[in-house]
Amino acid sequence: MSEGSPGRVDPDVDLRVPGDRAELRAHPAAVLGAIAAGGVLGALARAGLQAALPHRPGGFPWATFAVNVTGCLLIGALMAVVAAGRTRPLTRPFLGVGVLGGFTTFSTYVVDARLALATGAPGTALAYLAATLVTALVAVWLGDAAAGRLLARAGAGNPSVRPDTAR
Repeated sequence: MSEGSPGRVDPDVDLRVPGDRAELRAHPAAVLGAIAAGGVLGALARAGLQAALPHRPGGFPWATFAVNVTGCLLIGALMAVVAAGRTRPLTRPFLGVGVLGGFTTFSTYVVDARLALATGAPGTALAYLAATLVTALVAVWLGDAAAGRLLARAGAGNPSVRPDTAR
């Protein structure tokens, strides 16, 4: 891989960089393995939380709400760390695509809203749809901003951190 290329966002694969195109062709099993392993962990964590916090049909699905908002907060933080160049290869596929992709569940978000409508709770469905959308977007922003500030603070005291990578 070509470390330190200008404008680089993804430390794993940037298809604009010839060396990365070759890396993807050379090691697709490593990327897919990292995603699969992370996905298993994320899905198990989500299933455990949803089993611990079941909701009645038509009730507000707090477990799914918490999973999606927490996942968005963490993906925002992870992307700040990735953009700052502070990750090792396969971190983003493992954590971002795998763990957080398996943990978050926007398909269940839609199913939960439809179930609330079907059971005669349109107010709950609408509140859930709106609250999840707004809160998830705010969570991504907060995760990115908080991680960026922490990275900038850590970079200010560490001369080995390049100023162009501190956020």
